[in-house]
Amino acid sequence: MGKNQETVLDIHEKPGFTKWVSLSIQHLFAMFGSTVLVPMLVGLSPAVALASSGLGTLAYILITRGQVPAYLGSSFAFIAPLITAKAAGGPGAAMMGTFLAGIAYGIVALIIAKAGYKWLMKLLPPVVVGPVIIVIGLGVAGTACSMAMYKNYGAAAQDLIYSPKHIAIALCTLAITIVSSAFLKGFFRIIPVLIGIVGGYIISIFAGIVDFTPVIRAHWFALPDLVFPFASYKPTFSWSIFFLMVPVAIVTLSEHIGHQLVLSKVVGKDLVAKPGLGPSILGDGVSIVIASLIGAPPTTTYGENIGVLAITKAYSVYVIGGAAVFAICFSFIGKISALLSTIPTCVMGGVSILLFGIIASSGLRMLVDNKVDFSLNRNLIISSVILVIGVGGAYLKLTKDIQLSSMALAAIIGVILNLILPGRPKEDMNMFEEEPV
Repeated sequence: MGKNQETVLDIHEKPGFTKWVSLSIQHLFAMFGSTVLVPMLVGLSPAVALASSGLGTLAYILITRGQVPAYLGSSFAFIAPLITAKAAGGPGAAMMGTFLAGIAYGIVALIIAKAGYKWLMKLLPPVVVGPVIIVIGLGVAGTACSMAMYKNYGAAAQDLIYSPKHIAIALCTLAITIVSSAFLKGFFRIIPVLIGIVGGYIISIFAGIVDFTPVIRAHWFALPDLVFPFASYKPTFSWSIFFLMVPVAIVTLSEHIGHQLVLSKVVGKDLVAKPGLGPSILGDGVSIVIASLIGAPPTTTYGENIGVLAITKAYSVYVIGGAAVFAICFSFIGKISALLSTIPTCVMGGVSILLFGIIASSGLRMLVDNKVDFSLNRNLIISSVILVIGVGGAYLKLTKDIQLSSMALAAIIGVILNLILPGRPKEDMNMFEEEPV
């Protein structure tokens, strides 16, 4: 791959100050809606998530030696495990699980450094990853609908109060998001989630369900609600949290590889060959560890920001770094944090209906794009088992206190079935063959 002739800024080109600021803010807006949505859904601080995404992105740029213009934001794949972990053991349990997921990334990066990356792609073929991604989206579908319907979302199931006003606002938010995605052009088509949230928020103000008291009382400068190990909680290892969070990394690692392949096409350079998947996965893992140390959800490379790169043709890693710095700065503006806390759950539920559906649909798209043949029994069996176990909520109790969640169980069984069922493609048989990294 060579340099794209239409390139406005190549990866190592430094833009002028004005262009630098404008392009970086554009990237900030692209990731903003999704990055703050995840912590709001799981009960963590959006301001801390912003700080984490900025710090994680800067660490990623450093580890990849400034060769990959990728922004890292909150990962949707970990929403259900985080909610479960937080309910079981509070923020400390969620952060320990996040830390373990980051360590898993580091171990995979070390293996890649020794054995190459093809084994990982063969271990996680589309017939396994596609259905698991569908499970991730459908597994949190109920959360999105509950947020949209109930005005006191978060209360006990028997105490939930259905509200026609709230679901109407959620549907209006959903409509704005869909229209923005389908009909707007250029950069605005990349930020439909942000536009949907803003539109739903304005409607909520006129509907009288927004309380601005927290914004009025907030200071302009305020330290985010950081959650530190030992200071905020005592870290304790738990096999139940391990089996809840770490298996999800199976899916997010595959997502990372997919993003790197797409990004390589966008920038016109083979990023899988140089700097390689090893440093890239390591950088992602370090970012997740950083998130766990300050109280934020796990991070991942962001498709929204890849879309911005494709539109602007400005691939400069300095622009990505600038967006990371702006994200960190935004996290210390107390008024912004307070404003985010006033967004009604029905607004977030409205955009979540589309987002979670897109997650599920992207799994389906992976199957279609890779021409997975469902006339073959092995493919039909693998996908069917993954879908029913994952969506059906089956779990495996290993001991009294340790269990595999439905998502983790579905992913692991999918990998095992792919390895043992006959008819596997011949090129997948030698999984640990050497190749340059």
